[in-house]
Parts: sequence; C-alpha cells; structure tokens
Amino acid sequence: MNAIGLDLGTTTLSALVLDGESGKVLCAKSVPHQGGLEPDVPGGRLQDPVKIGDMALALAGQLAAEWGNIGALGLTGQMHGIVYLDPRGRAVSPLYTWQDGRGGLPLDGGTWAQALSQASGYPMATGFGLTTHYWLAKNRLTPPGAASLATLADYVGLRLTGRTRPLMHVSNAASLGLFDLDAGDWDRAALDRAGLDGALLPPATGQCALLGRWEGIPVACAIGDNQASFIGGVRDMENGLLVNMGTGGQVSALAGQTAALENCERRPLGEGRFILAGSSLCGGRAYALLEGFLRSCAALAGCSVPSLYEAMNQAALPALDLADLWQVDTRFCGARRQPHLRGSFQGVGADNFDAAHLLGGALLGMARELRDLYGEMLTAGAPAAGQMVGSGNALRRNPALRLAFERTFQLPMVIPAHLEEAAFGAALFALTASGLAPTLAQAQRLIVYQAPAPEAG
Repeated sequence: MNAIGLDLGTTTLSALVLDGESGKVLCAKSVPHQGGLEPDVPGGRLQDPVKIGDMALALAGQLAAEWGNIGALGLTGQMHGIVYLDPRGRAVSPLYTWQDGRGGLPLDGGTWAQALSQASGYPMATGFGLTTHYWLAKNRLTPPGAASLATLADYVGLRLTGRTRPLMHVSNAASLGLFDLDAGDWDRAALDRAGLDGALLPPATGQCALLGRWEGIPVACAIGDNQASFIGGVRDMENGLLVNMGTGGQVSALAGQTAALENCERRPLGEGRFILAGSSLCGGRAYALLEGFLRSCAALAGCSVPSLYEAMNQAALPALDLADLWQVDTRFCGARRQPHLRGSFQGVGADNFDAAHLLGGALLGMARELRDLYGEMLTAGAPAAGQMVGSGNALRRNPALRLAFERTFQLPMVIPAHLEEAAFGAALFALTASGLAPTLAQAQRLIVYQAPAPEAG
C-alpha cells in the first residue's frame, strides 16, 4: 500500500507518495500557494484557508489518481496559526498565521502577549494561536458563527473527511498555547483566568488517530510540522537528534525526564512522549548574509557577480582546517528570548584577517549556536544522542556546513534520502494510524539515508 503525505507550509504545499513497503518516494511535488491577504492590523499576517484548502485537495486528488493503491493520507503544516470554523466545519475567518503580529501590539505599557502571559501563567508569544484569539476576543472581533478553531492542517482534514469539528493532535494543540503538556489537554483554569471561552477549543488526542475517510482512504489527524519532520527524519528516535538549517535553524531531540529549559521548548510528540526543540533565528540566513557581505567587498573592486555561493562552498572545506579561525557569533537576528542580541566577531588578528578564516569561523558559529541549545537539553537531563540527522537545503547543498556540524556536535551526520521530511513523517504517521504499520517506530524503519558527508583533506 502507498501513503500520501501532505505538508501545508507558509508559502508552499508539498506532497509525496510513499511506498509503504520499501520506503521509496514514488513521487514528490511542491506548489506555491500564494494564499496571502491584505493585513487587517499593523503586523497582521493573513492567508486564505479556502484557497489553500482547494489547492491541497486538488494536489491530493492528482497524486491519488496518478499512483493509486493509496492506503493512508497524512497531514502536517504550519503550526501556531488559527482559522475559525462554523458548526459545519467551514471557514468563517482568514487564517491568522504564525507570523501574525497582533499579539505584539501595545497594551497598558506592554503587549497583548505579555498581558495574556500574566493573566494565564503561561509564557505566550506573538503568533501563538491563542494569543491571536485573545486579541480578537478582547476586541470583540471573534467571527460571528464561530463554533471552533483549528490549525490550517486541521481545517484541510475536515475538508477531506467531511467532519464538522476538528480532532486536534497534541502536537498542534500545544503550539496554540495554554495547553497542559502533562495532562495532554487544554488548561481550562488558565483559560478562565484569561477570560477565554474554552468551548471553541476542539478535543485533543495524543494517539495516532484517524479523522475519517476521503474517497475511501483513511485520513490521519494532522500533526505539527516540527514533530512531523522529527518522525520523518530520525529513524531511531531514542538515539538520534535532528538539526535543520533553512532560513532559521533548529535542533530537536527526544526528551527524557528533563527539568525546565530557558531557551528550548518541550513539545508533545504523542503517546506520552516529548521532543525538545531549540531554534536559532538566523540559521542558514547567516551564510546568506556572509555571501552578501563578500559580494559587497567585491563590488568595491569593481567586480559585479550575481552570486558567490559556489566559490564560497568550494573554499569552505579547506577553510575548516585553517588554524586560528575567527570566533563568529551568528546571532545576527537576535535570539528567541533575547531579540536584541547581535552577532560578533572575535579572535581577529593581522595573520588571519582574510575571507577564508572568516568563512570557516562562520560555519562553525552556525553549528555552535545550535550545539549550545543542545547542550542546554543535555544539562537539563535529555539523553545523549549517538547520531545526528541533518535536514534543510543549507546542509544538503554544503558539505562543509555538514562537516562543521559533525565537528561541533562530535557526532556523525546522516541526510535523509527523501527531501520533504515533514510530508514523509505525515505519511509514516498515517500508515500507523490506518493500521498498515503496527507502530510508529516500525514505520520509521522505512527511512533511508544518503552516503555520509566527505571529510576535509
């Protein structure tokens, strides 16, 4: 049996067809959805859920018609955002995305997110679904006729199955905020303290559960994209950690009996398990900033080139073996809990003031920022990993960056053979929910890795 995995991203819909016996990706497609709308407030970030839903259903239908023998369909997508639904499960609002900024608007000398944090006792951030809901509710802007709220992927699940009310996996529910991780349910007391009506919140499940059927195909409840990527990338969750380098960076590892963490989040994976996630705001963008800087230096000499990435990548591997590299702090965009932090360069002298020493130091700095977050996880009691899984274009396309991570983490890195880890993880989750795989761990045995990165020399 084959399985479809569908990932509803912020700008792109990604889908694949997975052979449930061999683990081979039979087909993968990505479609830009351009679902944006004009913002309704300063900082508002809205998308059209109906338009995106139409495209998602069309993409799933195309894959099912082309490949057939589909035994399960899994969903994942952008977390934190919300859309309001009427009693029939139809959207009655735009999608307020994870990038929405109304929680950061001023209120009584602070922000709406800070006010909700103080009232509820939970650390709430701008962009969290219930922070957005708090602003809308207090400003009497909750859509008339709203009977429930959902993430985008939950909404698409209703479109597929004909359900009228979501069944929200804990990985999505926790991303909205005011969710008791240990109880696996909404914190009704916190909602009451904040003056929010809990009737809009759907039931939550921690199981590999089915929503219903679409064209006779079992459809699993949607899962968060961070958890889907972890499931779809880390074959041995007990012994592996996932690092992702896109525009931002992220390190995720299975949580043990961990104490509270200052800079990392504990996120539910389901079935009583959790992952820890730590994020760098700059991530792969640090390399892009370095490319722009070097290009501006070339422009001073009258050289105009469209890109220096190829030259940088060629120079990067030998640069890592240079002595006395720059010590580069790549927090050029700040940190999640310290947004006003900025990057820095240290250890620069007359004998290493050149592009190669800067390049090698920057690569190690990108890796070190995530290694510091992983170190916090270990200090708090997370189990040490024996293998590192890399995902994201920055790691796939740059062997030197992979090597910088291996040296910094002192762990071997493997790269999944498939490109869309989140869609792949959603497909594995669906195979389990439909009974085609007895457990999620057995479904993950389908993951195949590329050959290891080359060593410098």
